[in-house]
Amino acid sequence: MTETDIFAERFEAARPRLRAVAYRMLGSGAEADDAVQEAWLRLSRTGGDSVDNLPAWLTTVVSRVCLDMLRARRSRREEPIGPGVPEPSTGSAEDDALLADSVGMALLIVLDKLTPAERVAFVLHDMFDLPFDAIAPIVNRSPEAARQLASRARRRVQGASDVDAADLDRQNEMVNAFIAASRDGNFEALLTMLDPDVVMRADDAAFAIGGVRELHGANAVATTFNGRARAARPALVDGHPAFVVFLQGYLRIVVMLSFNAGRIAGIDAIADRARLGNFDIELLDE
Repeated sequence: MTETDIFAERFEAARPRLRAVAYRMLGSGAEADDAVQEAWLRLSRTGGDSVDNLPAWLTTVVSRVCLDMLRARRSRREEPIGPGVPEPSTGSAEDDALLADSVGMALLIVLDKLTPAERVAFVLHDMFDLPFDAIAPIVNRSPEAARQLASRARRRVQGASDVDAADLDRQNEMVNAFIAASRDGNFEALLTMLDPDVVMRADDAAFAIGGVRELHGANAVATTFNGRARAARPALVDGHPAFVVFLQGYLRIVVMLSFNAGRIAGIDAIADRARLGNFDIELLDE
């Protein structure tokens, strides 16, 4: 038996678990098969000589492929195929049915509402018991940040976000209104949306490109934004209300917002390239 045959045999032994991981992340049997096949192609290219723990390596590869697919799906603003829809698959219909039953259609529907990084962290930790040290490099976060992703996803899966969903809609509407008031130079409208004790902070990179290090109070913050935000676009950043600025096709700054009693209470401007690369960003319609 050749070395290729040995790796093929070990891959086939791992395939059912890999497909289960991919199915829970993607909610689609056909896409899960594509992700698993991509893992095999990458293994074939590397030869596997440098792989110490093949099951762990394959799980990491499949998870990263799924994360890229979820992000591509969001960037195209596609609706996921979802469970229960007939689709071509290299797995049997019985396999797909068993997977759907084991996950639960309701859970798959809830998982579709998570950000890509939340979904990957939740599936790997809560469904497959991977430690956060192993999940962190997959989602390009620290172990603690990966833990927070899974925790946030868990709350949403358990139904804690039913009320939050309505709040999120209202907050997104406020983000749109804030951007419009800023562009129009409507100082009074800005004031009405800001908590009297609002705090605005900028990281070193945002400060360097012309931001302010820290501001306190609605008047000061409204003055700073008055007549600006012309390139701002509303977005969800790691599932939270925000707006972002792209210049020449590149993400330059993320502005995260926090709320208190229906008003904007915190504004954090982030331009550090390393941090920007770690965000899951979903652009929203204005």
